[in-house]
Amino acid sequence: MSGSGATAGDDPLQTAVWRLRSRGCWTDAAALLAPHAASAAPALQRASLLVERCLFTGAGWADAEDALRTAEAAARDDGERGSAACERGQLAYACTVLGVRDRADEARAALGRAAALLAPDVAGRPLLDFRRGLVAEHLADSAQAARAAYHRAHAGALAHGDMLLLSFTWRHLAALALRDGELAEARQGFAESLRIREELGYLIGTAPALAALADAQPEPEASRLRTEAARLFRLLGGVPTWLADQLAPPAPAA
Repeated sequence: MSGSGATAGDDPLQTAVWRLRSRGCWTDAAALLAPHAASAAPALQRASLLVERCLFTGAGWADAEDALRTAEAAARDDGERGSAACERGQLAYACTVLGVRDRADEARAALGRAAALLAPDVAGRPLLDFRRGLVAEHLADSAQAARAAYHRAHAGALAHGDMLLLSFTWRHLAALALRDGELAEARQGFAESLRIREELGYLIGTAPALAALADAQPEPEASRLRTEAARLFRLLGGVPTWLADQLAPPAPAA
């Protein structure tokens, strides 16, 4: 799944937003930004938080739509409009991949609009590339197109120092490697993703990273990683919801 940004330096508001976001308290984080939402950047960040909440919890769609409309209305230039379109595409993708409603065409159109508006070298372009990879992999079932998009996003995240996005690109490239039977490459990617998330304190993304690494490890290490992932999953109130099936114990043999 997707993400962007990282910790916020010395800005007290951004530090508070990050701490809440990293623990899955998206509504509280968005509330901190609400007084500033007449401006494009805070409005967009607020929408991004609520879109991420939808992806992780499968809930809050109306709030995300409202925040996204506010961000779209506040956008004043191509960069801001492109970033808002990128969030619109992500919301439509999440709605589709979680089985709420088929909005695949909307996701593709919005991300295509974002690509037309965002210059190739801007900071938001790697996130757009990553999200186009998600659509290619999970909605179009095109591993080749997804891999190319993830590689572009990975290089862009490195260039812009976006460590959180780098944790996502490592993980999704590793998942494609695992699907191709490239175990060593998969383990390296999953381990890098986990390391970055632990260093950033991105707690809400640590359980998925542990579970992903477990899929590429032999026993008993795989079970140890899944046990730790399950502990974190319970600690965070069963979020992300889509991880529940992956962490379910195997059915007993007949």
